[in-house]
Amino acid sequence: MSPPNDRSADAAPFDLKGSLFTLTVLHLRRTDPAAIERHLAEKVAQAPGFFVNVPVVVDCEGLADADAALDLAGLIACLRRHGLVPVGVRNGSEALVAAAQAAGIGVLPEGRGSGRRAEPERAAAAAESERGSGAPSSRGNRLSTHPVRSGQQLYAPDGDLVLLGTVSPGAEVLADGNIHIYGPLRGRALAGAKGNAEARIFCLSLEAELVSIAGRYRVLEQTSSEFWGKPVQIHLADDHLIIELLAR
Repeated sequence: MSPPNDRSADAAPFDLKGSLFTLTVLHLRRTDPAAIERHLAEKVAQAPGFFVNVPVVVDCEGLADADAALDLAGLIACLRRHGLVPVGVRNGSEALVAAAQAAGIGVLPEGRGSGRRAEPERAAAAAESERGSGAPSSRGNRLSTHPVRSGQQLYAPDGDLVLLGTVSPGAEVLADGNIHIYGPLRGRALAGAKGNAEARIFCLSLEAELVSIAGRYRVLEQTSSEFWGKPVQIHLADDHLIIELLAR
């Protein structure tokens, strides 16, 4: 009698697929280890729970040629001491790329508008293109009529995200354009995800864990926000997040 045909033996043990994740980017401006650790400790103290096990990419574009003096191994250890998980570097020199490989972390493609391999005019044009006009193509707009539950993530690439339900605590909503929430915002909302500083966040009840526009974020607490539970719009002005009440 022949043994049963076990097709599971021929099945692939895994699949490799691309996916989208939100990554925190550490944009270095200086290489002084003491200054970095001090400033990082201050940031983590503002929202202790938010940075636990958060993956971080180290971006060295702002260092110009100074990354030769960067102690990457020391920076990785510093990030880990504060609960963050360094996963890669970008916009680094060949020496820094080699250091990243030796440390066992990834090397990501250069950010859009990087000036390391482009003339200043091209870099400025790329930055202006990335900033956008505040009105991304409607082809990327996304509408959701259901609540966004804890652990879920919704993303609208190249457009606005419109939500007709609640964004629960632990949920995350992202858009390259604006985010419109016709209900309570209790999770995280990140507009202008690709650097569009003209993007805005609108919600009928601000109860968020975190809001961000073009990488500028703010952690909110009920006891410290006069806008808690109110209808608001959030936008950038002079590189600072501004929260304003929506006119009724």
